[in-house]
Amino acid sequence: MNKQSGSIFIAGAGGIGRAAALLLAVNETVDVQVTLGDVSQTQLDNALSWIQSSGLDVSCVRTQHMENTHELHGIFHNTDVLLDCLPGSFAPEMAQYAITFNMHYANLTEYVKETKEITALAENAATGFVLQTGLAPGFINVLAHKLYQNFTEDFGEQKLERMQMKVGALSRNASSPHHYAFTWSPIGVATEYVKDAVVVRDHELQLIPALSGRELITINGTVYEDNFTSGGAANLPSYFADKIKNIDYKTLRYPGHYKWVEKTLSHIPLSENRAKKLFNIMLESIPVVDDDVVVIYASVTGKDEQGFLRNYEKSLIVEPMQIGNIRLRAIQSTTAGPLCEMASYLLNNNPKGIIHQTDIDTDEFLNGSFVTSVYGELNF
Repeated sequence: MNKQSGSIFIAGAGGIGRAAALLLAVNETVDVQVTLGDVSQTQLDNALSWIQSSGLDVSCVRTQHMENTHELHGIFHNTDVLLDCLPGSFAPEMAQYAITFNMHYANLTEYVKETKEITALAENAATGFVLQTGLAPGFINVLAHKLYQNFTEDFGEQKLERMQMKVGALSRNASSPHHYAFTWSPIGVATEYVKDAVVVRDHELQLIPALSGRELITINGTVYEDNFTSGGAANLPSYFADKIKNIDYKTLRYPGHYKWVEKTLSHIPLSENRAKKLFNIMLESIPVVDDDVVVIYASVTGKDEQGFLRNYEKSLIVEPMQIGNIRLRAIQSTTAGPLCEMASYLLNNNPKGIIHQTDIDTDEFLNGSFVTSVYGELNF
């Protein structure tokens, strides 16, 4: 087997960055030098110690303090792919580094404004820029795209009724009154609860308030509630608006959580920084846990030849995974896995310019070694 080789820099040594480094180090389809960067030396030391505790050969991973600009630029000159695992507000800055030093680039952020900035910045870049390629946005969008392809292959090209994408990063247990525990970035949760969501209604793109569409859904026999949140739909609304009547992304939670959030937000004036205020309140009220599960659901609905509504859907429950001595949390593996898959794609294909979720070959991605190691064989 011919291994893909190259040099990869991961910006951000937090939970997702270190998970990506570990997945790249142990995957047999790539032979890469991985540099894990961060502005905190303590974070770097902890991340490297965590990776080494796997008991596996992770000698390809090294660390770099990102405030040492001279050394950082020297590494960038010899880096093939920059994987951005920093908070979304830093994404345009990281993308500019990729352009300046001729690196491929992939990020995770659900932030819409920053994604638009990078799209304008890198539209004609000499290297490839894969945007929003984690779990949601990311994997869920490719999954929904695959369902669309399957539906139209079976029933022909037509205007479908609806595409739904839903993801929940959840604790196994959740108590009242908030019915929730943090399994990933608290500021990310607070932000997606207050920024507008992009949807398609009657083939028209619309911005609607987050948390304005609470409903119940049963997935694999368990009842969840969902609600509109920002960012998770990636570019699918704009891409499919003329083909699908209604498109939306929602975040899954346990019943009762959104009622608590809505009540909490009702006490925060619109004039305040609502995301920051909600973040502070949630930190005081809600614990952070490691024992997690990721729930995924996607569907497309349209009519068959007889005019009957048909629904193609796929649901997944992803548990934590074991890599050597390390138990990788579900949110880590489901986010880092797609990111690593796209790093492999960038090394192998050397594309140029912006690559949106709808540009990705669904079969190649969903059957890739990194994705299947996390999500299993999807068997479409």
